[in-house]
Amino acid sequence: MFDFLKKKLGEIFKGVEKTVNDATKSVEKTITEAKLDRKTFDSIFWNFEMALLENNVSSEVVDNVKLELGNKLVNTSVKRDFKKVIFDALRSAFGNVLFEVKIDDFLAKVRSKKPFIIMFVGINGSGKTTNLSKLASFLKKNKLSCVIAAGDTFRAASIEQLKIHGDNLGIKVVNGEYGCDSASVAFDAVKHAESSKLDVVLIDTAGRLQSDTNLMDELLKIKRVAKPDCVIFVADSLTGNDVVEQAKVFDKKIGVDYVILSKSDVDSKGGAVLSVGYAIKKPIIFLGTGQSYNDLKPFSKSEILDKLFKQ
Repeated sequence: MFDFLKKKLGEIFKGVEKTVNDATKSVEKTITEAKLDRKTFDSIFWNFEMALLENNVSSEVVDNVKLELGNKLVNTSVKRDFKKVIFDALRSAFGNVLFEVKIDDFLAKVRSKKPFIIMFVGINGSGKTTNLSKLASFLKKNKLSCVIAAGDTFRAASIEQLKIHGDNLGIKVVNGEYGCDSASVAFDAVKHAESSKLDVVLIDTAGRLQSDTNLMDELLKIKRVAKPDCVIFVADSLTGNDVVEQAKVFDKKIGVDYVILSKSDVDSKGGAVLSVGYAIKKPIIFLGTGQSYNDLKPFSKSEILDKLFKQ
């Protein structure tokens, strides 16, 4: 399974990796002097910049990478070992736009309070319910007991879907009727966790467009009532640059602590991985890589950089 996931993660960054290699070859053919001047750097970076944007890397990340690369490469001796020079500069530049949290640190935070309350937010179809269930399975494997709040009381069959996951995982799902107050469901789940001495409450919420003010206000109500210890934004990697704007709005209006990037196994471009965390300066904590409960891979900054810039 690990080799399979590594292969899939490699595919995610195939487009960006090709860009890096092509840019390196271009530079090696172009540079004959001992130093890279600003005009040559700008000329070379233009193609690199366009390729990054085509791979759904946000303009903010591209600008940041360009600035750092320019600071490191312009007027720097590049005649010898140039491939290493540019790869080291690229690795450093991209490393500075990736935010991560160690899984052991996350688990320690979860264990620091009982019950620890986690609220899931995101737009329609981003994979909140599926990834909530994956996280429930992950926490259970780490000997943390959970209860799930079926806070999506609007989408047809959402409660039934969550109950199936709960039955499969052996985890209780607290729910109300369709159309009932989602905040009350979250409140009941927290009370159940307190009385049953459970470790974690996982609150599902209805998907909503970030532009829907009324529904965003409903999330704020759930947050006020349930008082979550962290909010996880579930982002669909296939939405490309749209996910950056989504993340910004959810973080501004609700407050986001972590990101789970779903459907990363079928994202051939990889720009969302490089962009979403930087947009809100919050760490990606997991990559969703499939449909089974085990398909939730802890995000590793060093592994991503190795995939991108392994020489």
